[in-house]
Amino acid sequence: MEPPKYIRIDQAREVLAEMGIELSERQIKRAADPDPNGKRKLPFFVDPIDGRLKIEKGTLVDIYRKAQIEAENNVRS
Repeated sequence: MEPPKYIRIDQAREVLAEMGIELSERQIKRAADPDPNGKRKLPFFVDPIDGRLKIEKGTLVDIYRKAQIEAENNVRS
């Protein structure tokens, strides 16, 4: 099993771009910022050492994979 790889918000945007998901800086920032209830659209967290937002790379990719699988399962035949 691979150790977790934590990436910054700008790196997350690059990972998504490699997957064909082009987001603007503003879009990725909105997904990382908490809403009025303190919930984020994506599970970014504040790194306790450097204070920057981070996300685990595998988690980010898995979220999009699960969304794709769910979409495929909901197709009418």
